[in-house]
Amino acid sequence: MDTAPPPLVDRFGRVHTDLRVSLTDRCNLRCTYCMPAEGLDWLPKAEVLGDDEIVRLVRIAVRRLGITSVRLTGGEPLLRRGLPDLVARLTELGPEVSLTTNGIGLARTAVALKQAGLHRVNVSLDTLRADRYAEITRRDRIADVLAGLAAAQAAGLAPVKVNAVPVRGVNDDEIVELVEFAAAHGYRMRFIESMPLDAQGAWDRARMVTADELLEILGARWELVPVGRHGNAPAEEWRIAGTDTVVGVIASVTRPFCGGCDRVRLTADGQLRNCLFATTESDLRALLRGGAEDTAIEAAWRRTIARKGPGHDIGSADFVQPDRPMSAIGG
Repeated sequence: MDTAPPPLVDRFGRVHTDLRVSLTDRCNLRCTYCMPAEGLDWLPKAEVLGDDEIVRLVRIAVRRLGITSVRLTGGEPLLRRGLPDLVARLTELGPEVSLTTNGIGLARTAVALKQAGLHRVNVSLDTLRADRYAEITRRDRIADVLAGLAAAQAAGLAPVKVNAVPVRGVNDDEIVELVEFAAAHGYRMRFIESMPLDAQGAWDRARMVTADELLEILGARWELVPVGRHGNAPAEEWRIAGTDTVVGVIASVTRPFCGGCDRVRLTADGQLRNCLFATTESDLRALLRGGAEDTAIEAAWRRTIARKGPGHDIGSADFVQPDRPMSAIGG
């Protein structure tokens, strides 16, 4: 009988079971809070992990390190060719596999992804207004996102979660409207505090809508019943009294949940990061392409997690923004 692998644990006793895998750094949007209008210098194709390399690393993570959940991210993961085939190979390894996407292209791929074994999706949508969506993303594609949400729901990729980043003076007047939209369609709304992970380095804390502000706005409209946080999930949740509608808030800045963090990140070019805000990485791609055995890759993975710090220190004088922006790290 198979025995469970030793846990992937850091020096603070946190057990890591959630792996975020970036499939590409490329994106078909140019969101103002993420990257400049002209985009970024994308990774050369030769530097991006191939399907076989991703499958091998996930196999090591699941069978040797105790990973039980894999989230596919980008950039925009739907830009990855042959994505349903890759999803099928990953789900065969046993973990729950989910996807974070901007929703463009989801309408044409939702059924294939579900058939491949994908469990659920998170879709980014910061506004319901077409003109504002075009201003934020620099692309006129909101109709594609709305169609993608509906297709994901119809395909059974539930619960379909909608992620919005409220920014003061940009879309903070739509918070109630977004919740009503999600509730009407059976989606689950989540608001995420903006974080200093933009390529321009222009993040302004004063423009960040905090969790307390979000709850004040929502509480003025509805009675909120605390649901809490499921395990080590990043979102704190509240249910609107008298309904089944649940709203989540991910307060990475003002209510950091580092003490229960169980996540580890693999970039599209095979660099292992033990924190979203890490300033150092471990090169697993070099080990893969250098002919390393699984045991050596496992050992490198464990060493990386063992070095994980207690938290991200946003707001402290010691905080240093990572060199890679969010689009190059993966959410």
